[in-house]
Amino acid sequence: MSYKSDIEIAREAKKKPIQEIGDKLGIPTEHLLPYGHDKAKVSQEYINSVQGNKTGKLILVTAINPTPAGEGKTTTTVGLGDGLNRIGKKAMICIREASLGPNFGMKGGAAGGGYAQVVPMEDMNLHFTGDFHAITSAHSLLSAMIDNHIYWGNELDIDVRRVVWRRVVDMNDRALRQINVSLGGVANGFPREGGFDITVASEVMAILCLANNLKDLEKRLGDMIVAYRRDRSPVFCRDIQAAGAMTVLLKDAMQPNLVQTLENNPAFVHGGPFANIAHGCNSVTATTTALKIADYVVTEAGFGADLGAEKFMNIKCRKAGLAPDCVVLVATVRAMKMNGGVAKADLGAENVDAVKEGCSNLGRHIGNLKSFGVPVVVAINHFVNDTDAEVEAVKDYVKSQGSEAILSRHWELGSEGSTDLAKRVAEIADSGVSQFSPIYPDDMSLWDKINRIAKSIYRADEVMADKKVRDQLKQWEDQGYGNLPICMAKTQYSFTTDPTRRGAPTGHSVPIREVRLSAGAGFVVVVCGEIMTMPGLPSRPAAESIHLNDDGMIEGLF
Repeated sequence: MSYKSDIEIAREAKKKPIQEIGDKLGIPTEHLLPYGHDKAKVSQEYINSVQGNKTGKLILVTAINPTPAGEGKTTTTVGLGDGLNRIGKKAMICIREASLGPNFGMKGGAAGGGYAQVVPMEDMNLHFTGDFHAITSAHSLLSAMIDNHIYWGNELDIDVRRVVWRRVVDMNDRALRQINVSLGGVANGFPREGGFDITVASEVMAILCLANNLKDLEKRLGDMIVAYRRDRSPVFCRDIQAAGAMTVLLKDAMQPNLVQTLENNPAFVHGGPFANIAHGCNSVTATTTALKIADYVVTEAGFGADLGAEKFMNIKCRKAGLAPDCVVLVATVRAMKMNGGVAKADLGAENVDAVKEGCSNLGRHIGNLKSFGVPVVVAINHFVNDTDAEVEAVKDYVKSQGSEAILSRHWELGSEGSTDLAKRVAEIADSGVSQFSPIYPDDMSLWDKINRIAKSIYRADEVMADKKVRDQLKQWEDQGYGNLPICMAKTQYSFTTDPTRRGAPTGHSVPIREVRLSAGAGFVVVVCGEIMTMPGLPSRPAAESIHLNDDGMIEGLF
């Protein structure tokens, strides 16, 4: 049996005017700033007006470590949100915006799939409302102002060897990872080494997603460290006097984007930091606003629970005063088989033994999530080739771990296929059993926080770092940054720093390559193994298949 592609399904959507979607949430038309007929930003004035409302229930969707077999975390987020609405709950979805780089590379978009999608799919996966362009422009403005300050006399006595502010572009471009800037003679400034990260790794992106309002945004931007003087004292963005102009560029980008699912249920799509190199969650503004205008809010954290969920708990919840009422852990039979050693080409054949073998990865994530004091439900994202025996093997394993697994067929059936999951998740969220707590306190040393994550979440035996890394952490503590949480930058494919090691490995080490202080965002980035903050394109990037057809419609997005 053949199935329609995601983009074919999205094109058939019976979308309603965005004003009708806003009306479901009680958002007056005058507080919707429309971008066409099917998307709009929500005004800051309206956001301020609902802060006294009752707070809804927060449901986090996360997943096992991603595999080429596919897990469907965003698809499950959308399907669960639709399912909650189908059973009569006032629910909405909060997800991240898609980065252009992965869209044209290997990962694809971020709008869900099948009959559990957010639309307009093409817009969301391309320019959308311009938020990422605004972030890139604000980041680039600061880059230009730093080099301009040095060119016109360097009043701040910046050591050009210690400019730590890198440039960004929202594309996978490995050639830009390490570059030389200001070449070409006196008129172009003082030559130095530089480099590019992808926009989603920008500290400006992280700040936009963690700031409470424009005033908080400007303060955080000003707090960013951009360089060091010869005496090693930090130079801040506010010293360059760039924070005000950057805030102006980000003024509209700070407002959450309202769109709809295929079933015309409301969704905020806002912000997009990667979870393997940043904190991987949608904006605090979107999540907290949603909690004031809906009874249930379903949000997601990027990649596997060892990255996105850990950062959601230890960074976003800590910073925003949030606490999840229920966590949904997404897994697939196909991914279990791949973790059990089955090649991708052989995943269509029933293999119950491989499912059982691969469940160790799932079990590790269940245990990790429970360590935060939150109730965990496993959503088995159904694929059409899954057999009853394989599904039962996953359910039995999850039961042995003290949790429960529910089969969900939202990809194929939309909300009709996710009602069982929705009923159970709502029941748990309403029960008040969650006893959420981060896994480390603020006053623990930075090195001990790193070790706590590596040993408790990754199950590593040790963390390896050069003396210069430890000295740098100690220096930041002496400067007053010791209370910040840790943002681990690590491969998403494994609990280790080796992307080929699947399952639930133990006895491994976590090598730290470098540490970066994101003083404005409010966390310390720890770069582990070979992870890159500027991805590259694969040998056959998706861009080769993306084009306009004879009717002027986009083909090839997924």
